[in-house]
Amino acid sequence: MSKDFYEILGVTKTATAEEIKKAYRKLAIKYHPDRNPGDTAAEEKFKEISNAYEVLSDTAKRQRYDQLGHEAFTSSGGQGFGGFGGGSGGFRDPMDIFSQFFGGGSGGGSFSFEELFGGGRSRRRDPNAPVKGNDLRCDIEIAFEDAVFGATREISVTKETDCTSCSGSGCAPGTSKKSCPRCGGSGQVTVSQGFFAMQQTCPNCRGTGMVIEKPCSSCRGTGRQQTGKKLPVRIPPGVDNGDRLRVSGEGEGGIRGGQAGDLYVVIHVRESNVFERDGVDLYCRLYIDPFTAMLGGVVEVPTVSGMTKMKVEAGTQSGSVLRIKGKGMPALRGGGRGDLHVRLQIETPVNLDGETKKQLEELQKRLAEKNYPQAEAFRKTAGAFLGKN
Repeated sequence: MSKDFYEILGVTKTATAEEIKKAYRKLAIKYHPDRNPGDTAAEEKFKEISNAYEVLSDTAKRQRYDQLGHEAFTSSGGQGFGGFGGGSGGFRDPMDIFSQFFGGGSGGGSFSFEELFGGGRSRRRDPNAPVKGNDLRCDIEIAFEDAVFGATREISVTKETDCTSCSGSGCAPGTSKKSCPRCGGSGQVTVSQGFFAMQQTCPNCRGTGMVIEKPCSSCRGTGRQQTGKKLPVRIPPGVDNGDRLRVSGEGEGGIRGGQAGDLYVVIHVRESNVFERDGVDLYCRLYIDPFTAMLGGVVEVPTVSGMTKMKVEAGTQSGSVLRIKGKGMPALRGGGRGDLHVRLQIETPVNLDGETKKQLEELQKRLAEKNYPQAEAFRKTAGAFLGKN
């Protein structure tokens, strides 16, 4: 839903208006639904390129898009929602964009693919057919703990639905639509151009064959209204940044009895003060004292399920990483849990009193080079290197 419009059309951000038109023409003909009957992927691609062209072909819209990106075409309201795909509240009908581009929309009419290019399967869309509602998007931020254990969060959505006053008809209560006087209810008008006569969609009723004589005062004849709703959303354990949860049927309402769109909830997880995450594995840093590192011992380690004990071997070096199996993040789609990787960091004691310093100095004198094999090996390597210069 946020793919770059320039990338969709296959042009650069410095493309001229003519280059954008040429790119759209080529792709629109290739992916037109009449050329690809039954291919839902091609139909979605056709919608995508038509939406991109609608923005980039308009100088003002293109400037807004270059400055703000997709946010420029996302409805306001604080929830981060926007219309996507066909239907009301989002972009125009891709078929109307296509017809206008190829010369059939300036007067309100709409040509089919066959009428424009010939061949293919003729498919005149029923203007009174149901239209699926737009999908919506909502971004929410959750705590790291919610990503570990799962949670339920309530979100507020604002979406477009049928007007409750007129039940989506657009007519004032007690009235109904009448047959269009211009086309006689056929939805088509004949337009003469020189020696030729062509049928076009009636611009007065937009092909429906019906007009509203007395519009509903609540929706001003649109049949639509903005509706607010609170929804509980279940966040499963294991979600990560960018994961999308689909709430079926909670997008914008369909038109003329069409199916409602879906709501996509995009997850953003706040960082933890203790753990770092890499997929299902977790990482943390644990500070230990020098004597535990030298002599070995048992230390307490934080995990997502509480503190646990871990054995440290004698002679452990700073930076050593120990693994605790099954103490990482749960897999989102099942399959167990990841591991916890604990990096040991030796902390040097500070604020020593005089007596303690003397005792440590005595200990230092008793330790020989053999007690520091890594330092001794490094001195030999460095000495050999310096001896070559």
